[in-house]
Amino acid sequence: MNIQITGKNIELTDAIRSYVEKKVSRLKKYFEQVLDVQVILDVQKNVHLAEILVNAKGVFLKGLEKSEDLYASIDLSVDKIERQLVKYKEKLKTKKLMEKDFEKPLTLNIYEHSSVVEKDAPQIIVSKQIPVKPMDVEEAVMQMDLLNKNFFVFRNASSGEVSVVYRRDDGNIGLIEP
Repeated sequence: MNIQITGKNIELTDAIRSYVEKKVSRLKKYFEQVLDVQVILDVQKNVHLAEILVNAKGVFLKGLEKSEDLYASIDLSVDKIERQLVKYKEKLKTKKLMEKDFEKPLTLNIYEHSSVVEKDAPQIIVSKQIPVKPMDVEEAVMQMDLLNKNFFVFRNASSGEVSVVYRRDDGNIGLIEP
């Protein structure tokens, strides 16, 4: 397990580091392989914020909690991630989804085109490179829900094509396929 701890407006003592590592190591029991975990601790106006980002086998989870006590914020964030992992594992068991080996994972890039930018036009300020994991539509919807996002890009396991699921204004889910 790779744990990265970052502090903003707070000094990270050995006690805080060991507490975070102890709590986050509980997540290992849900996935056999190595987890990448990033923990961000922040203090703003006597409010302690703990944000935990987990990358487990292509599944991205986020737990963000705040309270008046740093240790309570850490506990709440880890509990939130743990609930998400349990929910994810249960859905995998009920649907009996099996991992498929693909020779080369597909990667999507988003870049800014400076030649098309107008004066007052919105500009792309973030460029991310993300691995696109092969999955079925139901798993993509679940991943979108776990990340609390309005859309999710994935490779459809049945067709091998890049697809997008998104949350519609009426609350239903839409699917865009090539």
